Amino acid sequence: MRIAVPAETQGAETRVAVTPETVRKFKGLGAEVVVETGAGLASGISDADYEAAGASIAATAAAALAGAAIVLKVRRPAQSEIEGLPAGALVVATMDPYGNEAALAALAKAKAGVTAMAMEFMPRITRAQVMDVLSSQANLAGYRAVIDGAAEYGRALPMMMTAAGTVPAARIFIMGVGVAGLQAIATARRLGAIVTATDVRPATKEQVESLGAKFLAVEDEEFKQAQTAGGYAKEMSKEYQAKQAELTASHIAKQDIVITTALIPGRPAPKLISAAMVESMKAGSVIVDLAVERGGNCELAKPGEVVVTPNGVKIVGHLNVPGRLPATASQLYAKNLLAFVETLIDKAEKKVAVNWDDELVKATALTRDGAVIHPNFAAKPAPKLEPEPVPAVEGSVTNG
Repeated sequence: MRIAVPAETQGAETRVAVTPETVRKFKGLGAEVVVETGAGLASGISDADYEAAGASIAATAAAALAGAAIVLKVRRPAQSEIEGLPAGALVVATMDPYGNEAALAALAKAKAGVTAMAMEFMPRITRAQVMDVLSSQANLAGYRAVIDGAAEYGRALPMMMTAAGTVPAARIFIMGVGVAGLQAIATARRLGAIVTATDVRPATKEQVESLGAKFLAVEDEEFKQAQTAGGYAKEMSKEYQAKQAELTASHIAKQDIVITTALIPGRPAPKLISAAMVESMKAGSVIVDLAVERGGNCELAKPGEVVVTPNGVKIVGHLNVPGRLPATASQLYAKNLLAFVETLIDKAEKKVAVNWDDELVKATALTRDGAVIHPNFAAKPAPKLEPEPVPAVEGSVTNG
């Protein structure tokens, strides 16, 4: 059983899918692990580190992939990589399928007939917590957002009383209290800022307050129903969004740093900060938009850029924020992959043995046997057309 880890090719990806620690664990499961040379360098892992853990180093991606039963990646294989995938292999990665249906179809139709597993679709159940890549990476993104915001702010965050005068504490507002938002709150509080936060899900109020921050939201009847059974935020009505915008507009004007984290699975990021709100902020204020890759929560955010507005507000739109902490992000991501892949291996026979009835597999499997099989993306069968009845002519005679 061969596990291949090719180097990442898309964008400026700094993470890697295995670490020396997980290589040793895979070896313990009877797997041969082959890593493309240089795959871990951006995460601070050398080829020698992998070899010391028992992995083999391949000079090219093709050499790493040859004969592999499992392919581990951070991002979905690019079009240029698809034809090089081994026939029948399991490809486990963060697939980012929403809005990329054509790429998903190309992966399904690859001559290799690969089975693609999307780690971001892991169900949020107790058994799968250790496999939850969204949480592990969002946690780091929330932390890094505060660090990036503080770096751009150019002032101290905590209150300081000195002989030369008192430095006031910075005011930080977190919009969206998922995993990233909660970590942002905790980090900002540890750094001494005055923190407020908002979210449309009522369950987050207690979480925000438990971290020492103040909760801000329009708490009407729609707010009380604004959470799915899976714990995700629902898309709110235009009326609620208007009321929430009115409440937050005056609040944002007083903030030094605003961090937005709001995402809705399968939909563009909701617009939370308008151009008018940005114009109301003080010169030197900072907005960090963690949703910029999905269209952004801030109207003026630009992917991959730090925008400085005419009134002196900085809008930070870094891409791949977890990848700005590559060593830590790779460490957590690799453990997520290991925990999931272990469930796909027959430990006695030391070979791949996918249980297609397992709820984890059902939730994450995107392609199989040349087709897209995930219910969110599989083609819907055409409706069966019943023959139209022949209308009776008024005054005619019918049988029966």
